[in-house]
Amino acid sequence: MGFLDKLFGEGSNSSDSDPGKTPKGRGAMSKQDRAEMYQKFLSEEGYAPKIDNEGDVVFKYEGGVYLIIMDENDEEFFRLVYPGFWSIESELEREKAQRAALTATAQTKVAKVFLVRDNTWASIEMFCSPPEVFRTVFHRSLRALRAAVGAFQAEMRQ
Repeated sequence: MGFLDKLFGEGSNSSDSDPGKTPKGRGAMSKQDRAEMYQKFLSEEGYAPKIDNEGDVVFKYEGGVYLIIMDENDEEFFRLVYPGFWSIESELEREKAQRAALTATAQTKVAKVFLVRDNTWASIEMFCSPPEVFRTVFHRSLRALRAAVGAFQAEMRQ
């Protein structure tokens, strides 16, 4: 199950949706290899990561549950996600949340804030080549993700 399938249900993630996919070649890391690499790094940093049933890495930070969701066919693509951090209770709130998400995304480098059904998610998405270089940007990515969430929340509270 891919990232879009997690968001919108089975069948949402076409294998042809990204013409820039990195083909697996000699020495390519499998999704399992990357999950284990992320898990090892997070453990060394003091987190308690787990690999979920879909092979993605789950960990907690400052009271929230975060994911590192991998693309099966693109080993260089790194995605850090904070799912469901704000629930949408009404259509009026949905409209405000859409505007707040656009504002937070525009104000925060690399971060994306978006609505998924009746929840709000945030993500950091980038290419890390080779995949191991995620280590050099992980903490900054986590701070950027938190900044985007903070910007969204501030907009919603106005």
